[in-house]
Amino acid sequence: MKTLITGSAGHLGEALVRRFREMGREAVGLDILASPYTDVVGSIADREVVRACLRGVDTVLHTATLHKPHIESHSKAQFVDTNVSGTLCLLEESVAAGVRAFIYTSTTSAFGAALTPPPGAPSAWITESVTPVPRNIYGVTKVAAEDLCQLVHRERGMPCLVLRTSRFFPEEDDNAAILQEYDENNVKANEFLYRRVDIEDVVDAHLVAIERAEQLRFGRFIISATTPFTRDDVAQLRLDAPAVLRRVVPEYEAVYRARNWRMFPSIDRVYVNERALQQLGWRPKHDFRALLARLAAGDGLPSALARTIGRKGYHAR
Repeated sequence: MKTLITGSAGHLGEALVRRFREMGREAVGLDILASPYTDVVGSIADREVVRACLRGVDTVLHTATLHKPHIESHSKAQFVDTNVSGTLCLLEESVAAGVRAFIYTSTTSAFGAALTPPPGAPSAWITESVTPVPRNIYGVTKVAAEDLCQLVHRERGMPCLVLRTSRFFPEEDDNAAILQEYDENNVKANEFLYRRVDIEDVVDAHLVAIERAEQLRFGRFIISATTPFTRDDVAQLRLDAPAVLRRVVPEYEAVYRARNWRMFPSIDRVYVNERALQQLGWRPKHDFRALLARLAAGDGLPSALARTIGRKGYHAR
């Protein structure tokens, strides 16, 4: 088995290549940026490069993308070229190469405006059945690439699974107001309740997706830490999130108090990973309770893998 991993100089791409090397599995890393985890420097939109990389490959993990922060530095046309045309190039060449499983890394940002309920409404309970309403060119191109995966699967039969990952990057929150009021690690800990996932669990999700792709054929899956909340909590979460947390995870107060941390007064959405648990058989290790236990033991917030990879920023930004 040989796997092509695109975006191998990025956070997730590097993590995947690292895991494959540790497991002794053959992988080819492709990225526009040279790195210790990149075997081929080139673009996913270059058919000759992609065709050469796919020789002997039977699975593709497509993580390469222009991200939301690139909106400041790249044009809409560049987003389309990379996220849409580049994905189509990979899909078509993968079909031609006889690839048996294509795993596309998407994002919960694709849900866009559907993530923010109107004033006075309960928190949004986000499952795969929620219709995306993209806010920007990043969301538009990620949804378009997901649809291309479905189209190519339907027309050509290649198994394609879409993993909509929540936040796993270590970079600071892009909300300046939150950063002024909360410690950065406090913010990330809070997010594990409803909108964050550790990169180690994201890597595991990609590995189980490879194994399940031929059976499932096509599907979209939210990849986020398992929330302790239920759908019955959404009304109160919007009004008083600390009260809900005191009820469902009361041990959080002592751990937070020791660090002078605070819970957000309101939570506006909750990502639900139930489909990934049931259909993929994915078992994330790093949920909010596991995080509390690690903090109570004096360990750091992220996993060892997340600490090893560290901060990278974004290509060409």
